[in-house]
Amino acid sequence: MPILGADMQAGTLVAWRKQPGDRVRRGEIVAEVETEKGLIEVEIFTSGVIERLLVQPGQTVPVGAVLALVREEGAPGPPAAPAPSLVAIPAAPPPGRVRISPLARKLAAERGVDPATVRGTGPEGAITQADIERAAAGGVPAAPAAPVDRQAQLRQTIGAAMARSKREIPHYYLSTTIDMQRALTWLAEENLRRPAPERLLCAALLVKATALALREVPELNAVWAGGRAVPSPAIHVGVAISLRRGGLVAPALHDADRQSLDELMRNLRDLVKRARAGTLRSSELSDPTITVTNLGEQGVEIVFGIIYPPQVAIVGFGRVADRPWSVEGRIVSRPVVTATLAADHRVTDGHRGGLFLGAVERLLQEPSRL
Repeated sequence: MPILGADMQAGTLVAWRKQPGDRVRRGEIVAEVETEKGLIEVEIFTSGVIERLLVQPGQTVPVGAVLALVREEGAPGPPAAPAPSLVAIPAAPPPGRVRISPLARKLAAERGVDPATVRGTGPEGAITQADIERAAAGGVPAAPAAPVDRQAQLRQTIGAAMARSKREIPHYYLSTTIDMQRALTWLAEENLRRPAPERLLCAALLVKATALALREVPELNAVWAGGRAVPSPAIHVGVAISLRRGGLVAPALHDADRQSLDELMRNLRDLVKRARAGTLRSSELSDPTITVTNLGEQGVEIVFGIIYPPQVAIVGFGRVADRPWSVEGRIVSRPVVTATLAADHRVTDGHRGGLFLGAVERLLQEPSRL
């Protein structure tokens, strides 16, 4: 079970996409898992043949539990009997929480069955669809089941992660104001040459400038693990996306520094669409090495973020606004944006953070080279 967030403790297996005997390749979707963030497609990180499935749909298991056994290419088959240490033990539900599969919960809401009144016959007493069907056919009217408040669950998860971050990470904050005249002029001219579906947004420029600046200050592109900062060789920029039902997620744009602006724009649109549809992939939630949050569309001028563990930095951008600006001794009106950095003082300091923001500003003055 992959960890899909700083405070994720367990996930519920909804469905297998593969079965024993199927050949799988690294990066292929093999399962669907439900978490507070919605339905997540789980990718496999090795190639081979699936030998055994150790967890069945409807089971809730802790992060790190073994879901299946895979014989890697060229490896001998495993012994016929599974090793006891590999058996995934379903996680006990939190106090007051009914163990029920997501599909059974949905059916219960449709049939007006209160899961708390149903005895489960599934693994570890989990309530199955068949249990709900039997309860609904019993002729005993039940009060409509309260819908799962996923927004409240997501808020609790985010709150726990942010409380941990502020408690454990010594944040320092920096900001700078960037003249966006050249970037916006280039963007407008570039978009005139493009059909509407292929036009670029300013957000793509900000993400690309952030990614390239991390090449110059790589200490900010890291995760905190085992009591030390572990630099990442790849730059996976997590993009904060607000969800229609409330809350937010920050999935990764993989290798953002190596993508062209066109690729970044396509992938950003796709990421936003799938995040709001609840069809993100496990690697997109587990891989970010830094996060960018942009609240410009909400009219916010300055945003100081909280670092999302185990990352060591978060970059914020506000809205582009016209402000008085000094150019060659004259005061003119210029579109500017405030860029901020919140970083972990165990890993970097204000000097290195300042160099990073300086690099972002310099890169945005040459938009054609992004």
